[in-house]
Amino acid sequence: MSKVTIKKIVEKKNKVPIACLTAYSKNTAVIADKYCDIILVGDSLGMVLYGMKNTRDVKIDTMILHAKTVKKFAKKSLVVFDMPYKTYTNKIIAYKNARRVMKLTKCDAIKLEGGKKIVNIIKHLVKKGIPVIGHIGLLPQTSTNFKVKGKNNMQQKKIIEDSIEVSNSGVFAIIIECVVEKLAKIITRNVSIPTIGIGASKYCDGQILVTDDMLGLSDLSPKFVRKYSNLNKVIEKCVKNYVQDVKMRRFPSTKNVYK
Repeated sequence: MSKVTIKKIVEKKNKVPIACLTAYSKNTAVIADKYCDIILVGDSLGMVLYGMKNTRDVKIDTMILHAKTVKKFAKKSLVVFDMPYKTYTNKIIAYKNARRVMKLTKCDAIKLEGGKKIVNIIKHLVKKGIPVIGHIGLLPQTSTNFKVKGKNNMQQKKIIEDSIEVSNSGVFAIIIECVVEKLAKIITRNVSIPTIGIGASKYCDGQILVTDDMLGLSDLSPKFVRKYSNLNKVIEKCVKNYVQDVKMRRFPSTKNVYK
Protein backbone atom coordinates (compact mmCIF):
# COMPACT_ATOMS: atom_id res chain seq x y z
CA MET A 1 0.00 0.00 0.00
CA SER A 2 2.01 2.97 -1.29
CA LYS A 3 1.52 6.48 0.05
CA VAL A 4 -0.45 8.86 -2.16
CA THR A 5 1.67 11.91 -2.98
CA ILE A 6 0.89 15.27 -4.53
CA LYS A 7 2.85 14.19 -7.62
CA LYS A 8 0.65 11.10 -7.96
CA ILE A 9 -2.50 13.23 -7.65
CA VAL A 10 -1.33 15.60 -10.39
CA GLU A 11 -0.45 12.67 -12.65
CA LYS A 12 -4.05 11.39 -12.46
CA LYS A 13 -5.26 14.37 -14.52
CA ASN A 14 -7.28 13.05 -17.52
CA LYS A 15 -6.32 9.49 -16.59
CA VAL A 16 -7.69 7.98 -13.36
CA PRO A 17 -10.57 9.55 -11.38
CA ILE A 18 -9.53 10.86 -7.96
CA ALA A 19 -11.69 9.66 -5.05
CA CYS A 20 -11.99 11.93 -2.00
CA LEU A 21 -14.04 11.99 1.21
CA THR A 22 -14.07 13.97 4.44
CA ALA A 23 -13.00 12.57 7.81
CA TYR A 24 -12.93 14.08 11.28
CA SER A 25 -12.25 11.05 13.48
CA LYS A 26 -10.14 7.91 13.82
CA ASN A 27 -12.84 5.43 12.78
CA THR A 28 -13.77 7.24 9.58
CA ALA A 29 -10.14 7.97 8.72
CA VAL A 30 -9.12 4.31 9.03
CA ILE A 31 -11.87 3.21 6.62
CA ALA A 32 -11.47 6.06 4.13
CA ASP A 33 -7.70 5.54 4.09
CA LYS A 34 -8.15 2.06 2.61
CA TYR A 35 -9.80 3.39 -0.52
CA CYS A 36 -9.51 7.17 -0.97
CA ASP A 37 -6.80 9.15 -2.71
CA ILE A 38 -7.47 12.26 -0.62
CA ILE A 39 -9.03 12.71 2.82
CA LEU A 40 -10.19 16.23 3.58
CA VAL A 41 -10.47 17.31 7.20
CA GLY A 42 -13.22 19.71 6.24
CA ASP A 43 -14.58 22.71 8.09
CA SER A 44 -17.93 21.04 7.38
CA LEU A 45 -17.30 19.40 10.76
CA GLY A 46 -18.82 22.54 12.25
CA MET A 47 -22.21 21.61 10.85
CA VAL A 48 -21.81 17.82 10.89
CA LEU A 49 -20.38 17.35 14.39
CA TYR A 50 -21.20 20.54 16.25
CA GLY A 51 -24.59 21.52 14.84
CA MET A 52 -23.50 24.93 13.58
CA LYS A 53 -25.62 26.71 10.96
CA ASN A 54 -22.62 27.22 8.70
CA THR A 55 -18.84 26.85 8.72
CA ARG A 56 -17.97 30.41 9.77
CA ASP A 57 -17.75 29.75 13.49
CA VAL A 58 -15.31 26.84 13.18
CA LYS A 59 -12.11 27.61 15.05
CA ILE A 60 -8.65 26.66 13.86
CA ASP A 61 -7.82 24.93 17.16
CA THR A 62 -10.86 22.69 16.77
CA MET A 63 -9.76 21.81 13.24
CA ILE A 64 -6.24 21.07 14.45
CA LEU A 65 -7.49 18.55 17.04
CA HIS A 66 -9.48 16.62 14.45
CA ALA A 67 -6.74 16.84 11.81
CA LYS A 68 -4.09 15.46 14.17
CA THR A 69 -6.26 12.39 14.74
CA VAL A 70 -7.08 11.85 11.08
CA LYS A 71 -3.46 12.23 10.01
CA LYS A 72 -2.31 9.82 12.73
CA PHE A 73 -4.54 7.03 11.43
CA ALA A 74 -4.43 7.72 7.68
CA LYS A 75 -1.36 5.88 6.45
CA LYS A 76 -1.91 5.97 2.68
CA SER A 77 -4.22 8.82 1.66
CA LEU A 78 -3.16 12.41 1.15
CA VAL A 79 -4.59 14.34 4.12
CA VAL A 80 -5.70 17.92 3.46
CA PHE A 81 -6.51 20.54 6.13
CA ASP A 82 -9.40 22.89 5.35
CA MET A 83 -8.37 26.35 6.52
CA PRO A 84 -11.28 27.91 8.44
CA TYR A 85 -13.00 31.22 7.76
CA LYS A 86 -10.83 34.34 8.29
CA THR A 87 -7.62 32.37 8.93
CA TYR A 88 -6.12 33.54 5.62
CA THR A 89 -7.31 37.15 5.24
CA ASN A 90 -3.87 38.24 4.04
CA LYS A 91 -0.64 36.48 3.17
CA ILE A 92 1.04 37.18 6.54
CA ILE A 93 -1.85 35.79 8.58
CA ALA A 94 -2.30 32.93 6.11
CA TYR A 95 1.32 31.85 6.36
CA LYS A 96 1.40 32.13 10.14
CA ASN A 97 -1.70 29.94 10.48
CA ALA A 98 -0.77 27.49 7.72
CA ARG A 99 2.72 26.98 9.13
CA ARG A 100 1.23 26.24 12.56
CA VAL A 101 -1.29 23.83 11.06
CA MET A 102 1.34 21.92 9.09
CA LYS A 103 3.66 21.73 12.11
CA LEU A 104 1.04 20.50 14.57
CA THR A 105 -1.02 18.19 12.35
CA LYS A 106 1.60 16.92 9.88
CA CYS A 107 -1.06 17.20 7.16
CA ASP A 108 0.10 16.97 3.54
CA ALA A 109 -1.59 20.14 2.26
CA ILE A 110 -4.13 22.84 3.05
CA LYS A 111 -7.26 24.01 1.21
CA LEU A 112 -8.32 27.63 0.66
CA GLU A 113 -11.65 28.93 -0.66
CA GLY A 114 -11.67 31.75 -3.20
CA GLY A 115 -10.81 32.94 -6.67
CA LYS A 116 -8.75 35.83 -7.99
CA LYS A 117 -8.92 37.69 -4.66
CA ILE A 118 -6.73 35.15 -2.89
CA VAL A 119 -4.26 34.37 -5.68
CA ASN A 120 -1.44 36.39 -4.09
CA ILE A 121 -2.01 34.59 -0.79
CA ILE A 122 -1.78 31.21 -2.52
CA LYS A 123 1.39 32.22 -4.34
CA HIS A 124 2.98 33.32 -1.07
CA LEU A 125 2.13 30.04 0.67
CA VAL A 126 3.35 27.90 -2.22
CA LYS A 127 6.58 29.92 -2.39
CA LYS A 128 7.03 29.19 1.33
CA GLY A 129 6.68 25.45 0.64
CA ILE A 130 3.08 24.88 1.73
CA PRO A 131 1.07 22.76 -0.75
CA VAL A 132 -2.38 24.17 -1.50
CA ILE A 133 -5.65 22.93 -3.01
CA GLY A 134 -7.93 25.64 -4.36
CA HIS A 135 -11.73 25.84 -4.06
CA ILE A 136 -13.97 27.76 -6.49
CA GLY A 137 -17.64 27.94 -7.45
CA LEU A 138 -19.91 27.90 -4.42
CA LEU A 139 -17.86 29.05 -1.43
CA PRO A 140 -19.52 27.90 1.84
CA GLN A 141 -17.42 30.21 4.02
CA THR A 142 -18.67 33.38 2.30
CA SER A 143 -21.86 32.42 0.43
CA THR A 144 -25.08 33.72 1.95
CA ASN A 145 -27.25 31.12 0.23
CA PHE A 146 -26.88 27.65 -1.22
CA LYS A 147 -27.48 28.09 -4.95
CA VAL A 148 -26.01 26.50 -8.03
CA LYS A 149 -23.39 28.70 -9.67
CA GLY A 150 -22.77 29.31 -13.37
CA LYS A 151 -26.32 29.54 -14.64
CA ASN A 152 -25.76 32.90 -16.32
CA ASN A 153 -22.96 34.23 -18.52
CA MET A 154 -21.65 36.68 -15.93
CA GLN A 155 -21.22 33.95 -13.29
CA GLN A 156 -19.66 31.60 -15.81
CA LYS A 157 -17.13 34.20 -16.92
CA LYS A 158 -16.15 35.01 -13.33
CA ILE A 159 -15.75 31.36 -12.28
CA ILE A 160 -13.71 30.52 -15.40
CA GLU A 161 -11.43 33.48 -14.67
CA ASP A 162 -11.13 32.35 -11.06
CA SER A 163 -10.23 28.81 -12.16
CA ILE A 164 -7.48 29.98 -14.50
CA GLU A 165 -6.01 32.46 -12.00
CA VAL A 166 -6.08 29.94 -9.16
CA SER A 167 -4.66 27.11 -11.30
CA ASN A 168 -1.77 29.37 -12.31
CA SER A 169 -1.06 30.38 -8.71
CA GLY A 170 0.65 27.09 -7.82
CA VAL A 171 -2.17 24.95 -6.42
CA PHE A 172 -1.91 21.26 -7.31
CA ALA A 173 -5.68 20.72 -7.61
CA ILE A 174 -8.95 22.67 -7.50
CA ILE A 175 -12.24 21.73 -5.86
CA ILE A 176 -15.22 22.95 -7.91
CA GLU A 177 -18.41 23.16 -5.87
CA CYS A 178 -22.01 23.24 -7.06
CA VAL A 179 -21.69 24.55 -10.62
CA VAL A 180 -23.58 23.60 -13.76
CA GLU A 181 -22.23 20.64 -15.71
CA LYS A 182 -21.19 22.65 -18.77
CA LEU A 183 -19.06 25.00 -16.68
CA ALA A 184 -17.30 22.17 -14.83
CA LYS A 185 -16.48 20.59 -18.17
CA ILE A 186 -14.99 23.83 -19.54
CA ILE A 187 -12.87 24.40 -16.44
CA THR A 188 -11.55 20.84 -16.37
CA ARG A 189 -10.52 21.09 -20.02
CA ASN A 190 -8.85 24.46 -19.58
CA VAL A 191 -6.70 23.94 -16.49
CA SER A 192 -3.63 21.72 -16.37
CA ILE A 193 -4.21 20.50 -12.81
CA PRO A 194 -6.85 18.04 -11.56
CA THR A 195 -10.35 19.30 -10.77
CA ILE A 196 -12.32 17.65 -7.98
CA GLY A 197 -16.05 18.11 -8.11
CA ILE A 198 -18.71 18.34 -5.44
CA GLY A 199 -21.93 18.89 -7.31
CA ALA A 200 -19.95 19.66 -10.45
CA SER A 201 -20.59 16.66 -12.76
CA LYS A 202 -18.69 13.56 -13.82
CA TYR A 203 -16.47 15.64 -16.10
CA CYS A 204 -14.19 16.65 -13.23
CA ASP A 205 -10.99 14.66 -12.65
CA GLY A 206 -12.28 13.50 -9.27
CA GLN A 207 -15.14 13.67 -6.80
CA ILE A 208 -15.53 14.55 -3.12
CA LEU A 209 -18.47 14.27 -0.73
CA VAL A 210 -19.01 14.89 2.96
CA THR A 211 -18.88 11.34 4.35
CA ASP A 212 -21.79 11.85 6.74
CA ASP A 213 -24.00 12.98 3.83
CA MET A 214 -23.01 9.98 1.74
CA LEU A 215 -23.74 7.58 4.62
CA GLY A 216 -27.13 9.09 5.40
CA LEU A 217 -26.00 10.35 8.81
CA SER A 218 -26.76 14.04 8.26
CA ASP A 219 -29.98 15.93 7.66
CA LEU A 220 -28.58 17.53 4.52
CA SER A 221 -29.50 15.97 1.21
CA PRO A 222 -28.51 18.25 -1.68
CA LYS A 223 -29.16 16.94 -5.18
CA PHE A 224 -25.50 16.14 -5.81
CA VAL A 225 -25.25 13.68 -2.90
CA ARG A 226 -25.80 9.98 -3.52
CA LYS A 227 -26.72 8.26 -0.25
CA TYR A 228 -25.08 4.84 -0.07
CA SER A 229 -26.80 3.99 3.19
CA ASN A 230 -29.23 5.36 5.78
CA LEU A 231 -27.16 5.02 8.92
CA ASN A 232 -29.50 7.30 10.85
CA LYS A 233 -32.14 4.58 10.69
CA VAL A 234 -29.64 1.82 11.47
CA ILE A 235 -28.33 3.66 14.55
CA GLU A 236 -31.83 4.53 15.73
CA LYS A 237 -32.86 0.88 15.52
CA CYS A 238 -29.80 -0.19 17.52
CA VAL A 239 -30.43 2.43 20.22
CA LYS A 240 -34.10 1.45 20.44
CA ASN A 241 -33.24 -2.25 20.79
CA TYR A 242 -30.61 -1.52 23.43
CA VAL A 243 -32.99 0.56 25.54
CA GLN A 244 -35.69 -2.11 25.27
CA ASP A 245 -33.21 -4.79 26.39
CA VAL A 246 -32.16 -2.68 29.38
CA LYS A 247 -35.75 -1.97 30.39
CA MET A 248 -36.70 -5.65 30.07
CA ARG A 249 -33.49 -6.75 31.87
CA ARG A 250 -32.35 -8.71 28.83
CA PHE A 251 -29.06 -6.80 28.91
CA PRO A 252 -26.56 -7.50 30.29
CA SER A 253 -26.96 -11.25 29.85
CA THR A 254 -24.72 -13.90 31.38
CA LYS A 255 -22.28 -13.62 28.48
CA ASN A 256 -21.78 -9.91 29.29
CA VAL A 257 -21.00 -10.43 32.98
CA TYR A 258 -17.65 -11.13 34.63
CA LYS A 259 -17.65 -14.13 37.03
